[in-house]
Amino acid sequence: MNEGDIHAILTRVLRAGRLPGGVKLGEHRLADIFGVSRERIRKVLHRLGAERLLDIIKNRGAFTIEPDLRESHMVYEARRILESGMAAHLAENLSEAQIARLRRHVEAEGEALRQDDQPTWQRLSAEFHFLLAEMTENPLVQRQAHELISRTLMLVKRYETTAGSACGCEEHRAIFRALAARERGKAVKAMTTHLSLVETRLRPTLCEAVGPSLDDVLREEIARASREATIAAE
Repeated sequence: MNEGDIHAILTRVLRAGRLPGGVKLGEHRLADIFGVSRERIRKVLHRLGAERLLDIIKNRGAFTIEPDLRESHMVYEARRILESGMAAHLAENLSEAQIARLRRHVEAEGEALRQDDQPTWQRLSAEFHFLLAEMTENPLVQRQAHELISRTLMLVKRYETTAGSACGCEEHRAIFRALAARERGKAVKAMTTHLSLVETRLRPTLCEAVGPSLDDVLREEIARASREATIAAE
């Protein structure tokens, strides 16, 4: 497995918030899981640290980010500023092919919610915002959006109740409808309203359920990446 594949798998795990905060990603352990050298793992971890998906602590190593509910307002305010601008731009510049792609995406979100498939819905919900950033075709916007969205995904994973899922899905539909209709003002309002509502749905948790181990999560993602590669090759 090359460094790009390892980076893609770890990025997907971290953005999805599948690991709790403060988990150490040890080089030896990851090297065993991925079947590569520690040097290769070290390069990937430092890249993830530079992308703000991990905390790299000197003399201690790499750790998953511990989301801080106290900083949520600052992060969501930054997202509202950035993504309202994205919505304004996209409402005037989306191609018909991009609109069709967004339509398929929000339909897939809705289907996952109807099937009560929370893991798939959470992944698609996050990807909706990454997809909008990608459609701006602006590398600087994409970089800032990826960092901010990734940090709020960790907050949502930890602090938002599952009751917010249906609300979020409908809010994405509202954003899509405004973009598809090329209504700039409505698109901006729908985006800022959505991000504000997500922020209000964050609640402190008294306890956390014990989730799968690091090994289990990564081996599952490795298997998933292998299946996707096989399908793409067929």
